[in-house]
Amino acid sequence: MNKALHTDNAPAAIGPYSQAVQAEKTIYVSGQLPVDPATGEFAGEDIKAQTKQSLTNIKNILESEGYSMAEHPCICRSRYE
Repeated sequence: MNKALHTDNAPAAIGPYSQAVQAEKTIYVSGQLPVDPATGEFAGEDIKAQTKQSLTNIKNILESEGYSMAEHPCICRSRYE
């Protein structure tokens, strides 16, 4: 059974999808923009700050379900058209 995941510690999904979906022991995280959930604004002025914010958003989604980026393998996939 699939479970839609949500945490207030990451920005809300923009559009008709969830921040992540858990299917058995696998979590599929939706693409995360570098949005600071506290302000709703893009973080920082450079790619370093924005990358850090995107990864922090992913970390917060995983931690909301008791997972950690340090203890569980992650597979990242980007799709460009």
